[in-house]
Order: sequence, then structure tokens, then C-alpha cells
Amino acid sequence: MAIDKIQSESINLGDNFAFTGTVSGAGGSTAPYCSVYRSSDLALSSATWTTVVFNSENVDSNNAFNTSTGKFTPQVAGQYFVSINIGTGVTGDNTTENIAAKIIKNTSTVAGAVGTRDWNTSGLNYNDKINTCAIVQLNGSSDYITAQINITVSSGTPRVEASQASMQIFKMTE
Repeated sequence: MAIDKIQSESINLGDNFAFTGTVSGAGGSTAPYCSVYRSSDLALSSATWTTVVFNSENVDSNNAFNTSTGKFTPQVAGQYFVSINIGTGVTGDNTTENIAAKIIKNTSTVAGAVGTRDWNTSGLNYNDKINTCAIVQLNGSSDYITAQINITVSSGTPRVEASQASMQIFKMTE
């Protein structure tokens, strides 16, 4: 069908078409991507930065997430949206002093990707959630992403709560 003919006729989207050449304007791929979570409690030491090992996957499009180490290594260069959401607890009521969570690229904190929360001792601060997100450039060969948390308590043992901690990562269309 000639181009001038297409302009004057309707195209039936149920028809099959064979294309040769390059199709442009269709958008890029967002793979790889993952959505992972922590399926069991993770006990922490007070006032210590600890890597959160998300040990279960909802989806992992390119097997880029390692549930043993908590590392996302995409092997595809690009800009990635990273989001962490972490539910916390402690074995004693009103003992949480502060919580901080951060996104790590390789071994460095991603600028602007630290969430913090401080309490006074008069409020109930037994359980809480903290989250943060960032857009991170990854080189596609050796860069990786992890998440860390630091909970300071006056007594008891802080923890990441089972099934209340997750991380989502996806490559943004360029």
C-alpha cells in the first residue's frame, strides 16, 4: 500500500503486518528490572550500618538481582530508578532513637538518597517505615546497587521486619 493510500484509508489493527527496515518511535526497553523483598526478620546491631539482603523476588527480568548478597547488577548501562521501603521494629517499646536508610552504588552513598527519622522518647516508636528513592547511572558492567539501614535504639534489638522491606529497580527509557 502506498503512503498516499494509507493517509486516505483506515488501518485495521487486527491485521498482521510484515515490516522491513527499522521501526522508530516505539520507545526503548525498560529491562532489566526487579522487585524484591525481605521474607524474614533481619536482626541488627544498634547504631551500625547494615546491608539489607532482600532474600525473595517478586520479579527479576534479567536475573540481575542476587538474593544471597542483596546486590542488583544489571549488565545494561543506563539510568535506573531505585526505590527502597523498609519496615522496622525493635524488641522494646519507645526505645527507637533514630532510623536512617540509604541507597548504595558500589560502595558509596547515592547523593540525596538517605532517609532519616528521629524521635523523642515520649511517643510510641516501636515500629516504623522508612523509604527513599533516586535515579542512578549504572555502567552496565560492574556497577551494583545495595540498600543499607542504621537503627539506633536505647535498649532492645532493632530489626528489619519480615515482608515489610522491599526494593524496586528499573531501567528508565532513554
